[in-house]
Amino acid sequence: MLQKKFLKPFAASLLFFSLLAGSFTPTFNNEPTQIAEAALPKTATKVTVNEVVDGDTVKVTYNGKVETVCVILIDTLETKHPDKCVQLYGPEATAYTKKYLLDKSKTVSIELGVQQRDKYGRLLTYVYINETMFKKLLLQNGLARIAVYPPNTQYLDELKAVEAKAKSGIWSSKNATNGGCVPTKKPAPAPKPVPKSAPKPAPAPTKESF
Repeated sequence: MLQKKFLKPFAASLLFFSLLAGSFTPTFNNEPTQIAEAALPKTATKVTVNEVVDGDTVKVTYNGKVETVCVILIDTLETKHPDKCVQLYGPEATAYTKKYLLDKSKTVSIELGVQQRDKYGRLLTYVYINETMFKKLLLQNGLARIAVYPPNTQYLDELKAVEAKAKSGIWSSKNATNGGCVPTKKPAPAPKPVPKSAPKPAPAPTKESF
């Protein structure tokens, strides 16, 4: 009898925990894991950005000298080419580069490519904001596309992966992808001059009666 009295509460407790376990569904974080940026390369050097020429060209102070820097492995659409129109998303790329690289609260660094200068004497570099490779931001927002000029092909595979996911900007229309021009605003037509009204004829003299 004592055994039965002992087993009943035990059985009830066991049933309670079994039901509780059966109704419990474990939850998992289904959000994709963000890939952390790699540490800034040891060969990167901090610089001061003085001017943004366009989306992929800036002027910096490097080793005490003002240098023109070309951001390699990408190409932004033209805004100042002597033989080309201002292309779609070219002005946006320039504005984006100004926003980030001229921000004094951020640290800008450059890493030289294998080939360090082009035929114009510009430095060929990878540019970083803090520890983020700046060209990745341009690519993922559709403000640049990959342009390969060996031997500077470091990071090419990871940049291709970023570009492949881009949907906006130059990838938003065939016209933009093909380097279409920004529509030029036609000047408003000059207002037509209002014709002056002809002067009213003087009234005819009235005959005076005598």
